[in-house]
Amino acid sequence: MKEYSTEFIRNIALASHSNSGKTMLAEALLHFTGGSTRLGKIEDGSTVSDFEDEEHRRGISLSTSIIPVEYRDHKINLLDTPGYSDFIGEVISALRVSDGVVLLVDSVAGAEVGTEIVWNYAAQMNLTRFVVINKMNRDNANFRKALASMQEFSDVRLIPVQLPWGEKAEFKGVLDLLTMKAYPGSGKTAQDIPAEFAEEVEVARMELIEAAAEGEDALLEKYLEGESLDAEEISRGLRQVILSGAYVPVYVAAGSAEIGLRTLLDGIIDLMPSPVNVPPVNAQGKDGEEQLTALDSAPLAAYVWKTTADPFVGRITYFRLYSGSLASDSRVWNHNKGAEERLGTLHLLRGKEQIAVKVVHAGDIATVSKLNVTSTGDTLGDKAHPLTLAVAEYPHALYRVAVIPKTQADSAKISPTLNRLVEEDMTLSWYPDPVTNQTILQGMGDQHLDVAIRKAEAKFQTGLLTMEPRVPYRESITRKGQATYRHKKQTGGAGQFGEVAMRIEPLPDEDYQFSNEVFGGAVSNSYMPAIEKGIKSVMKEGAVAGYPINNVKVSVYDGKEHPVDSKPVAFEIAGREAFKLAVKDAAPVLLEPIYNVRITVPEANMGDILGDLNTRRARVQGMDTEKGRSVVTAQVPLAEILRYTTDLRSITGGRGVFNMEFSHYEVVPAHISQDIINARQKELAAQKEE
Repeated sequence: MKEYSTEFIRNIALASHSNSGKTMLAEALLHFTGGSTRLGKIEDGSTVSDFEDEEHRRGISLSTSIIPVEYRDHKINLLDTPGYSDFIGEVISALRVSDGVVLLVDSVAGAEVGTEIVWNYAAQMNLTRFVVINKMNRDNANFRKALASMQEFSDVRLIPVQLPWGEKAEFKGVLDLLTMKAYPGSGKTAQDIPAEFAEEVEVARMELIEAAAEGEDALLEKYLEGESLDAEEISRGLRQVILSGAYVPVYVAAGSAEIGLRTLLDGIIDLMPSPVNVPPVNAQGKDGEEQLTALDSAPLAAYVWKTTADPFVGRITYFRLYSGSLASDSRVWNHNKGAEERLGTLHLLRGKEQIAVKVVHAGDIATVSKLNVTSTGDTLGDKAHPLTLAVAEYPHALYRVAVIPKTQADSAKISPTLNRLVEEDMTLSWYPDPVTNQTILQGMGDQHLDVAIRKAEAKFQTGLLTMEPRVPYRESITRKGQATYRHKKQTGGAGQFGEVAMRIEPLPDEDYQFSNEVFGGAVSNSYMPAIEKGIKSVMKEGAVAGYPINNVKVSVYDGKEHPVDSKPVAFEIAGREAFKLAVKDAAPVLLEPIYNVRITVPEANMGDILGDLNTRRARVQGMDTEKGRSVVTAQVPLAEILRYTTDLRSITGGRGVFNMEFSHYEVVPAHISQDIINARQKELAAQKEE
């Protein structure tokens, strides 16, 4: 592959709802430009983009792959992202390092929930957007309907730069409004626009010229005075309104049939920004914020947006060079970890194929293998010039499982394996739950976690089993209580004696408070740590159902000691038992975690969603409408939404999305808490027998 300087590079994400044809469009563009000798197919696992065994098994993209396409002496880094909503983290990472996004819309299904999610992320990141109405050769394909469905939720005007030459089985090419030519097939040759489309093309062309005139004051003046704009002026004006985000151009294609490719590539090169044309990127320097421009001569700043483990190559680190240039076999400084990394050979990736390069220029995307400490989100640069780039924001986890090792050998590898999985994927996380004593792996959905578990086995040779996680309940008290307990033990020789009297009361704003209110020396101060140790052991183990106790203030106000038999262990036991009795006297309750949930669904599903929420003990906080979709906000107990990702997809046919965030703990209703207590006591009894 040739070496490309910054102005000849385009970093473009292909994004959409699942099954809109991203992978096949990337495959077709690569084949059209001579990057591959044959057109791969998803069905037989021969596409360049989907090369993982798991992708072949499922028939969908699971991670972002890079397909560099060379055309007109430019290099277009196409980032083929997954469409399935479980893998949104991969999409966000790809958008983070792209300068533009080509959003594919299925000509039959039109705009879908995944389309809207990607559209909003691209808008947040100020990325230049193209819309491609794809699969125009499908039965029931409808360009106008698909375009209208996109315009429904778009706050930016969509402007067609092409019209389809026929639809469904009759789709044979594109009618280009910029060149006013018809391009059959992939677009290698041009011909006159057929007469039957002349009127439709003329109307659309006038709309395009009107939009282009808004790009420059001089052009607008010329247009309003009735003068015609030439092709160069239209192209220049159009580029301005597209880069400013005032308009989004609309293309048509059929990736699998290789139709509409040339004009799309021309559009990407002529209308999408190069790294030179995007606004400077903010980085945190030693003395505050610095603005980075994509120049080889600027300070070095490379953002790591993805890491993967390859069984043969080892760890592969994907980075985008925001400024400066980087050579193979050089040394860089990881500013996040405060450590030096030695770079071996730098590579450009084409699917899984590694193409070695000597130098990477500013604005380009490349990879390097076998770095020691670098992980996703880190910034590499010069030690003498510290710069760190902001990490993209990722959504909160929506789905969790408890993981257990398959074998004894796997148990030693579980933590390092989970750490490596989390390093690779910013939407995965894990933690040991001290309440339930389970290892919890959490992500965006069941498919997401299933892929992670399979990856653990295939790449890290760690067998993991999953089960539904237990809910981390807590115990607390609702009123004041008190108790006295005397511990007395005489078994020959030195005995044990300790008596403790304590009061407890609810403490809403703190987990725990302990005070010594003994006057007159009934219990020596030296025994207070032992009493507190006994209390803390019960707080950890629970007094009602074996869950931790929180929000309690404990005051020891009296007791007795023996000049010979009193010792710390006696007061520890007395403190423990007195606390248990005091809890029972203070109307103990079980608390459960409550989450704030925001659900977005088509209006038609609103009734079903509200009905379902009622069965989940939810408190609906509000209902709203956003861009034709209904939004419900509610507070729901975690116990009721452990599997909500799957249930919501089933209720809405995959068109509903939600996010959830921990809010607070709340008392479990009495009729439910007794069942939880009984189940927990059985579980603890079974553990003791083991």
